Amino acid sequence: MTESRTSRPGTAGREAAPRYRGWIGQVTRSPLYAGTIGVLAASPRARLVLLVIVPLAWIVTFNIGPIYQMGRISLMQTYPAPDSGAVLTLDNYRLFFREPLYFMPFIRSLIFAALVTVVTLIVVYPVAYYVAKVIRPQNRKRALLLLLVPFWAGEIIRTFSVIMLLANRGALNYLLREVGLIDRPIPMLYTYFSLSFGVVYLIALYMLLPLYSAIEKIPSQLVDAAADLGAGPFERFRRVILPLSKDGIVSGCSLVYLITIGVFTAPLLLGGPNTVIFPEIIAALFHASNDKWPAGSAFSILMLIVSLSTVGLFMKLVGGRSVRLS
Repeated sequence: MTESRTSRPGTAGREAAPRYRGWIGQVTRSPLYAGTIGVLAASPRARLVLLVIVPLAWIVTFNIGPIYQMGRISLMQTYPAPDSGAVLTLDNYRLFFREPLYFMPFIRSLIFAALVTVVTLIVVYPVAYYVAKVIRPQNRKRALLLLLVPFWAGEIIRTFSVIMLLANRGALNYLLREVGLIDRPIPMLYTYFSLSFGVVYLIALYMLLPLYSAIEKIPSQLVDAAADLGAGPFERFRRVILPLSKDGIVSGCSLVYLITIGVFTAPLLLGGPNTVIFPEIIAALFHASNDKWPAGSAFSILMLIVSLSTVGLFMKLVGGRSVRLS
């Protein structure tokens, strides 16, 4: 499919409209196209309006709209509202602070998400550095693709793979028993270990890609220059590599934290009675009955506000610092 541009008298200094060949050209020259889409395409103002309306409609419909509806329900005394009209109240928010049954899992979720984020960063950073800097450039895409293969499977499949790995008769206990390190299986499922391991495995991709992108952009000449000036491996990492990969760290940690604080499938399948976190509380409220929906909506709004505020503070404190190679 090729494209040609022609100019007419009086259009000097103005780019001529493209003329397409083939079936696309037949469509663009048809009267139906000229009277509908062609009118919009010929007007710069109409094109600008279309470019603004489409993403704006997406944001309003799929982002702001559901949050607004949830916030509205959180202020209702009952849902659905009676025929006499909705009774607005803040009791659903007060319930969160009155009951330790709800408040403690929320604090537990914040701490759990922060710890998982730190562990994911520690585990994934060496992998991202190895792929971005150690592997030859012509093999990096293959190595990255190899790391992405497990994420082609669904979340449920990967979660059950963790169960088969950590179960009493799973692969890990079998290996430890075969090499003679244990006599009986180590109970690893339905603990914070299994939950943390599963969540890190499920969300590692969201840390890997930002880190890889940031580390790959670091000029190798800077690292070589630091080595020539006598800096050891640790000094090169601390003064050159780590500061220049800060954007990837901030992006990866923000994504992992926001995903972890709202994760639901992994705690449901890998957690136990002592590892209940806040998303499970919210799900239980929505699954109970309609009269619990206002409380579930209020708890969801609180979790959204706190998680976004935490990430915003983290990005301001860590991401706002200027990089100094000294």
